[in-house]
Amino acid sequence: MQIKDKVLPGKLLLLLAVILVLGGLLLSGCTVKSKPIGWSGVTVTDDALFVASLEGELVGLNKSDGNRLWPDCSLETSKGTTAFYGIPAAEGDLVYIGGYDGRVYTVSSTTGYRGWVYPPDENLEPIIGGLLLSGGKVYFGCNDGKVYAINTAELRKEWEFSTGDKIWSIPVISGETIYISSFDKKVYALNAADGTEKWHFEADGAIASTPLVYNNTVYFGSFDRHIYAVDAADGSLRWRSEIEAGKWFWAQPAAYDNVIYAPNLDGKVYVLNAENGYELAAPIELDSPITSSPVVVGDKIIIASQEGRVFSLDAGSNRVPTSIFQVKNDDEGIFAPLVASEGVIYIHAQTSKNDTLYAVDVETGREIWVPVSLS
Repeated sequence: MQIKDKVLPGKLLLLLAVILVLGGLLLSGCTVKSKPIGWSGVTVTDDALFVASLEGELVGLNKSDGNRLWPDCSLETSKGTTAFYGIPAAEGDLVYIGGYDGRVYTVSSTTGYRGWVYPPDENLEPIIGGLLLSGGKVYFGCNDGKVYAINTAELRKEWEFSTGDKIWSIPVISGETIYISSFDKKVYALNAADGTEKWHFEADGAIASTPLVYNNTVYFGSFDRHIYAVDAADGSLRWRSEIEAGKWFWAQPAAYDNVIYAPNLDGKVYVLNAENGYELAAPIELDSPITSSPVVVGDKIIIASQEGRVFSLDAGSNRVPTSIFQVKNDDEGIFAPLVASEGVIYIHAQTSKNDTLYAVDVETGREIWVPVSLS
């Protein structure tokens, strides 16, 4: 992971901590211990935002003004606080989030009170990716290499499916099929009802990127530095990008108007024809590695660099990146995925000790409310 000379001390500490955490996870059996940091994404409902802070609390905010809905809800257990890397999911009166301690927590979106926890009396291995809520179930992948489906009404496991290695991606559903990637180099298509495998496709490298389902095709990036497109129905390969990126693909790609935008840890965004994988333009260079997954807002691709800058990519003929926002604290970096709603992007930025939520109008780059300190 490249560290530029202009990276300031606080951000450098955060990057080093991230490297240690990821290194510890990647190297099974490594004896180096490091405290997980977390970089929760944000979920948006009609009138509220939910995000986990670096202090291990779930924060609920009024979408219109950024004011807190209730006192931050501590998710601390007898074993202490935990880190949260995934994106919360909200349905009905509950907000769900998976923790690095291997448990799924729920919090009332109305009162901020804690609800049920799964498993109630034990811990799974770390849950790194976010949760998927669909059809009365919560789906998630786990560091033990398994995909779980939990019945949210009866609080029982409906099924589990074992892959060959760790899972850090978020499950994606299309129709009756769950798509998820694994460090065993494979993307799986599972029957959402019972977890039976429909197909799997094996790439040449481990996969941390969450798959993107677009036009009946599953797109994903791999640690082998290529982007893949496979048929969503049968898992057959449609194309593998000829271009090889400088580093791993970590973030989920974005799609607009039959074009795939794939950010990479080499600080570039690769622009590929969704039909055949050919490059449509030279890679767009940003100023630092890209961990955060981009979002599509209208005809713009909004993407953040780890250095704390947010760019708007013109999805038209020139695809020129325009810097529309810079986090206020120079020590802050952006690692969490972006989320957008009604022309506003929500940005969770952080140092190794503090984190802030920004709300920015995509068209003007203007903040719509005062940044909210989360920790």
